[in-house]
Amino acid sequence: MATFVLVPGAWLGAWAWENTARALREHGHTALPLTLTGLAERADRGGPGTDVDTHIADITGFVERNDLRDITLVAHSYAAAPATGASGRLGDRLERVIYVDSAPFTAGMCMLDLMPPSAADELRRQVDASGDGWQLPMPPFEVLALSGSLDGLDEERRDALRSHATPQPFGTYTQRLAGPTEPGPGVDRVLITCHDFTGLLDAGVPMLAYLNQPPWRRFDLPTGHWPMLSAPAELADILDKAVS
Repeated sequence: MATFVLVPGAWLGAWAWENTARALREHGHTALPLTLTGLAERADRGGPGTDVDTHIADITGFVERNDLRDITLVAHSYAAAPATGASGRLGDRLERVIYVDSAPFTAGMCMLDLMPPSAADELRRQVDASGDGWQLPMPPFEVLALSGSLDGLDEERRDALRSHATPQPFGTYTQRLAGPTEPGPGVDRVLITCHDFTGLLDAGVPMLAYLNQPPWRRFDLPTGHWPMLSAPAELADILDKAVS
């Protein structure tokens, strides 16, 4: 049985993994959702200095404090950035890394690199106008839908997402990832692709071509960008399959 450390994406906390974690435990695994600094129940611990390094330290510190070994690190969306950094630091504690509708970052990348300059400038305006200069509120769903599929999120799930979401420390979007970023050579590498990322990989985007080749293994999940909310049991089934 595997030990899963589940890291949520932007605006989310450990709460987002609740149903998937329950299903993983029913499979017999250990499932440990993690809330990053400045979010959800740890919102009051964030500040203008909260950045990707902070979240890398959250992940590595959680693993080391709990003396976890042979872990499967699961990163959804934004969490790909700190999980990539943590993967390069966890050494032989890490058995496997799984990216959910996301992909590893390279050293020198930041979240704002993934969007057009005009969109990045708009986020900066939102942070200045309504985030005290350091927090990014979760955008309206019609804006989220421009960059992430909402498939599978009915009104009840959207209400849950909206009511639980907390502003994202903007330093996590602006700070560039520093090395090391490469996990050990024996670490298993897995993608779980939902509608957004499946389309990118199937389109043959050159910069992502390596993800369709060994040592990467790929599992497709036909749902939107938030599978732990839209298809939690199905996501747990794929995670179980990935470690079997």
